[in-house]
Amino acid sequence: MSHVKAGGKVAQQAQGKRHGKRLGLKKYGGEKVIVGNIILRQRGAKYKAGKGVGMGKDHTIFAMVDGVVNFSKKFGRTVANVIGA
Repeated sequence: MSHVKAGGKVAQQAQGKRHGKRLGLKKYGGEKVIVGNIILRQRGAKYKAGKGVGMGKDHTIFAMVDGVVNFSKKFGRTVANVIGA
């Protein structure tokens, strides 16, 4: 067995072949949503949960009521809301 890590091209071949995590906005401001629709997926709470939305343990923001997605600023943070129709 080798006692030295592979150098050069062999070590770099694994990089760049991993699939993306499909994070980001799934529903934009003004779009209609129903209960349970995912509004956005994120790592950490970059967006905060506002009225009519919930936040999952992986910081996914989802709709808790039927309505229209709305984004606003509160204390310098972006807040996701769902305004009931």
